[in-house]
Amino acid sequence: MTGTSLTGAGTASIAAPKPSMMLRLLAGRGVFRLAIQAMGLVLVTAWGAHDYGRFATALGLMTWLNFVPSAAEKSALKCLPRLRMTRDAVAALAVRVAVVPVLVVVAAMAVALLVAPDSDAALYLTAAGWSISGGLLMTVSGLHRFTGKSTLDALAFTAGALVVGAVTVGTWFIRWSPLTHLGLLLGGILLILGFSAALLPRKWLRVERIDGHRLLPAFGRTTVLLGMTEVLDVLATSTVFGVLALTGRTVDSGPFYVALLASSAFCSLLFYQLRVHQPAISARLRGGGAAAGRARAVDLLKLVERGALAFLVLVGAALAIPAARAVLTAEDTAGAYVVLGVFVLAETVLFAVQLYAGFLIENTNSKVLTLTASASIAGLIATPAAAAALVPAMGQVGGFAALVVGIGVRATVLRRLLRRHHPEL
Repeated sequence: MTGTSLTGAGTASIAAPKPSMMLRLLAGRGVFRLAIQAMGLVLVTAWGAHDYGRFATALGLMTWLNFVPSAAEKSALKCLPRLRMTRDAVAALAVRVAVVPVLVVVAAMAVALLVAPDSDAALYLTAAGWSISGGLLMTVSGLHRFTGKSTLDALAFTAGALVVGAVTVGTWFIRWSPLTHLGLLLGGILLILGFSAALLPRKWLRVERIDGHRLLPAFGRTTVLLGMTEVLDVLATSTVFGVLALTGRTVDSGPFYVALLASSAFCSLLFYQLRVHQPAISARLRGGGAAAGRARAVDLLKLVERGALAFLVLVGAALAIPAARAVLTAEDTAGAYVVLGVFVLAETVLFAVQLYAGFLIENTNSKVLTLTASASIAGLIATPAAAAALVPAMGQVGGFAALVVGIGVRATVLRRLLRRHHPEL
């Protein structure tokens, strides 16, 4: 989807965000992430290892759903700065594309709660509802930012932080079950979503059907391919929780989830920065700027490849030494948590660099989207395979090593595909 360059009033939509706006936005998202972090620490003491392990496994397995509706935001923020005549129709499509999967998941959750309220299915589907609703709130907030109403983004996630805090305090004192806790979180986020969506421009909530049908194939393809990379990357992470459960190490899901929260907190803020700047970067990387963006991305991917390989070689060498292997496979000791921290730091840095490289590539043109999707598929295959080999002996540390394997494979595949399709690189 190309469209006409913006002129006049439209230029404001693609201007780089002001520092004051960035501070306001980061404060809103930051307090929400802090609330999520604090929730994890409080709940592990409120429930104990077993119930918290079930809670963490359910959330971990369903985290990828957060990126299903937010794919529409990513697609809209790439396309809207390049459009003028069809901008309202495309924005309306983004809203509808984001809402439909949320309705499907919430309906499935309602059926599970009615038929088998005490089942694992009810717990997992409620976790799915919380995750996917958070993605929809990201999309709605992103569209508010594009219209210049950045304050609504900050307010929505500040309200989300208050919901998380209030429900967590209630669980601490009343000892609500994981299912009740997730249900209350979902109820609060849906209430915020209702208010936030109602403040979108009316023409984005009601659009001529003929425009939607005409634009849906192009917008749908862009949304699927853009969103696929993040969904598959997070799904690859979710498979580690599945391996932990299948190998009888469900209790390790708790520490793995808490450590993953620390990693995702930093990467989420980086991801958010990229989304905020996406309209301006999308306009800059259009046409002649695309070649420079791809060249920079290839250099970053090479750095990720080498970093992942070096880290994994060091881990392999440590496993070959009995004393070092004992440290890597130790559980519930101070040394074990230090080792876990080192693995988390390595995974976070590598993932952040790869995230930025992928962002540059995706905002060049639509032809490269099949390449980024192919790389993510390779990572989805590599991560659970590595987890199956490493998790039984190394637990949560092996889980992070498997994530590094997946990151390295994605970087390698994507760089080689780019060089094959763009010989100038």
